[in-house]
Amino acid sequence: MSDENAKTPADHIGDTLSQLKEMRHYSKNNVEALTTSWLLFDGELSKLKQAEKIADLMDRQGQLHEALETTITELEDVLEKMKPEPEA
Repeated sequence: MSDENAKTPADHIGDTLSQLKEMRHYSKNNVEALTTSWLLFDGELSKLKQAEKIADLMDRQGQLHEALETTITELEDVLEKMKPEPEA
């Protein structure tokens, strides 16, 4: 890669934000799908003594989603502060 095309720190943060936002999107969809399955099969899972395992996974997925949200917000703030001041 030539120096002309070298990425700046802001470029790297922007790339990271894009990846985190994609992860957030899929995380949200996964939580919704798992919740739907949970609601449909909760009784059957309880009978099989598997309900607690699924509940734990749902909690962990929710924690991941919350952590993604927090990190995205923080990196967006960092990226905003890195923008050059408008010229007067």
